[in-house]
Amino acid sequence: MFSENYKKTGCIEVVCGSMFSGKTEELIRRLKRAQFAKQKIVIFKPTVDNRYSDVEVVSHDFHKITSTPISDPAEMLKVGPDVQVVGVDEAQFFDESLVDVCQQLANRGVRVIIAGLDTDFLGQPFGPMPRLMAVAEDVQKVHAICVRCGALANHSHRLSKSEDLVLLGEKNVYEPLCRDCYNAARAREEQEKSTPRLFEDQ
Repeated sequence: MFSENYKKTGCIEVVCGSMFSGKTEELIRRLKRAQFAKQKIVIFKPTVDNRYSDVEVVSHDFHKITSTPISDPAEMLKVGPDVQVVGVDEAQFFDESLVDVCQQLANRGVRVIIAGLDTDFLGQPFGPMPRLMAVAEDVQKVHAICVRCGALANHSHRLSKSEDLVLLGEKNVYEPLCRDCYNAARAREEQEKSTPRLFEDQ
């Protein structure tokens, strides 16, 4: 793991995992350590994520840090030359241009710390996260605990029947599952879809 010591060469750090795995908690921890080290930091988050606050990054444990909501990653390039650390939460909600923006910032000498879901509710790579992990100097994958068997969880299983890729929610909408429990849950859902209803409205 990279330290909060300022690296003039710049770097990209990615913290990824499922829902409830502590991604935002780790992001906030690293950013606050940078603050303690007297470094100038700026935090960004997507405008779509307003679950807890419009202008703060908030973890599920309700630790928080002030942020700037943006819809276009290019806005991050407006940070001043005195900024040493840039944090990005819920990176999966941004488009692919986020990768080039983070590269430009790192090339300027900025330490860029990114947190986001690595896979969506279907278990597929999510948004710009795969490319961010590929170009990062450091990647940390964190895990939740499977609510069904207690193993390490790396999947965000959606409890809602919505098929929308982006669906904000907490424990009433998602649950963390391990591979086995996730595959079993998805198999049941697919079976339910294909099973004809016995009592349909006439």
